[in-house]
Amino acid sequence: MKRARGFSLVELILVIVVLGVLAGVVTVFVRPAVQGFIAQRHRSELQSAAQGVLQAMQRDIRSAVPNSIRTPSDQCFELVPTVGGGRYRMAPDTVNDPATCATAASCSAVLDPASITQRFDVLGPLNGTAAVGDFVVVGNQNGNEVYGSSINRSAISATHEAMGNAAFGSQRIAVAPIQFPTGGFGGRFQVVPASEQAVFYLCSAAGLDSAGNGTGQLLRRRAYGFNAAYPSACPAPGGGDAVLATRVSACRFEYSQAALTEYGLMSLRVDLARDGESVSLQLGAMVANIP
Repeated sequence: MKRARGFSLVELILVIVVLGVLAGVVTVFVRPAVQGFIAQRHRSELQSAAQGVLQAMQRDIRSAVPNSIRTPSDQCFELVPTVGGGRYRMAPDTVNDPATCATAASCSAVLDPASITQRFDVLGPLNGTAAVGDFVVVGNQNGNEVYGSSINRSAISATHEAMGNAAFGSQRIAVAPIQFPTGGFGGRFQVVPASEQAVFYLCSAAGLDSAGNGTGQLLRRRAYGFNAAYPSACPAPGGGDAVLATRVSACRFEYSQAALTEYGLMSLRVDLARDGESVSLQLGAMVANIP
């Protein structure tokens, strides 16, 4: 008859002691290392997200129509984006123009603020793009001009209208008849896309929950048209808004511009938080306000 083999009480106690020691080692040394790794990964992800959204806003700000930034609150701002621009012909081509213009194509096309403009020649290459339906903006001296009822903007009807002489310019743009205002320095114009006439950046529901997670979102609203009246408050979030960042705990947007200066400064700050880890980034973007 064989005797049944098993653990003695001493062996069982030794196993419990060893397991306790291992558990203590894991608790004291391994767990903090794992937690530190996870926290570092969360901070890295938050920093990358914050940098990406700040750079996206900076690109829009630097390419916006001069003097088009409007800030009804430190939680949002509005601007008119551009997709192109260049220099327009300010005077006739005295070398290549014939004595009498038989057709519009046979003479150079001038953008003259003293008269109605239907077409103009672009001098040098167009920087960016322009398409039928986009808008040409000239001489935007203050924010509400470009948002108003076609004071200094007009829809493009043709981007390569016929020219009788290639020396007139790189291309000829036709627009809805308009008398552009004076004040455009150096004959510059900007092209605003029809699909994105104005853009609102909105910080919505920013805060922290009990677990240390940001509760807000940073949203970008587009394609809602020009609003002539200066906004009195930030718009409410909508279903068509693009979400640029989540876990937003705080943000602050401030625009500084002295009267009649050529440049402004947009200060952007975004705070993101996840599981008690947080990242706060701030970026300043210079804004050229020379029309």
